[in-house]
Amino acid sequence: MRRSTLRLASILLLAAAAAQINSVRAQAPAPHYRAYDSAGRPVTLGQIVESLAAADVLVFGEKHDDAVAHLIEAELLRRAEETYARPGAKGGARPFALSLEMFERDVQTVLDEYLAGLISERHFLLSSRPWKNYEADYRPLVEYARERGVPVIASNAPARYVSRVSAEGPDSLRALPAAARGWLPPLPFPSASAAYAEKFRGVMRASPHGPAAHGAAHILEAQTLRDASMADSVAGFLNRRGRGLVLHVNGAFHSEERLGVPEQIKHYRPGARVVVVTAVPEADFTKFDAARHGRLGDYVILTDPKAARPAP
Repeated sequence: MRRSTLRLASILLLAAAAAQINSVRAQAPAPHYRAYDSAGRPVTLGQIVESLAAADVLVFGEKHDDAVAHLIEAELLRRAEETYARPGAKGGARPFALSLEMFERDVQTVLDEYLAGLISERHFLLSSRPWKNYEADYRPLVEYARERGVPVIASNAPARYVSRVSAEGPDSLRALPAAARGWLPPLPFPSASAAYAEKFRGVMRASPHGPAAHGAAHILEAQTLRDASMADSVAGFLNRRGRGLVLHVNGAFHSEERLGVPEQIKHYRPGARVVVVTAVPEADFTKFDAARHGRLGDYVILTDPKAARPAP
């Protein structure tokens, strides 16, 4: 009886996941965004996916509260998986993974257990420290991956170690035990590029919540640890799986202008071909401003900030 009950519960869970995925597809936000290449020429999501034939990584930079961007991520995940990861794909099926800033590397085992059906979603959420907007914005990605057998990479550095670097500097990580350092990129991790450092300092100078407000002496190094961790996680999958393809999702600052994570990926996997997509909410999302948008990525998707978040 217990085995039958568990089997029924599993079937119901998969049915619920499929329903949510189909709901995402049905709510494709085409009227609420415009996609462009870096020169301002209109493109389609299909063309972005086609460009991945010659890429190893798609880095998608989002504003975390951008409802339209989250729907586009789900659509790109579906199209990329269908195009490149399934039997019969042109050139042969490629190893494919989803990578998320929203999970830290020390919960990878919990994430893997959930994807494999070894633990319930309740226990997964209790143990994985999901973001507050997980249910609405990132669960559709994880559930699609679970349904299709796509690995999900928990790529971010654990926040406790980021905080340690912010207060005490990168060298303080050397005091951690070996098991803890295993959740981090190899030490010492690369420094930020000059362009990234200048951009970051400019944002901090303009922010009322900058380093001085938090007493953080090494906030740039802490930010760079996050970038390096995500990049090392993505590169690690590619280094293990050969001609793979990774869709990585992070906050836009981590990747716009091809700075941050894309730079760090090249450190951990020289020669990696990275496509950067940056989603930007704009009141008039039909107008591409070359001066403001042109450098943000290989593709820039302007989204409607007034679009209603879909019902769960």
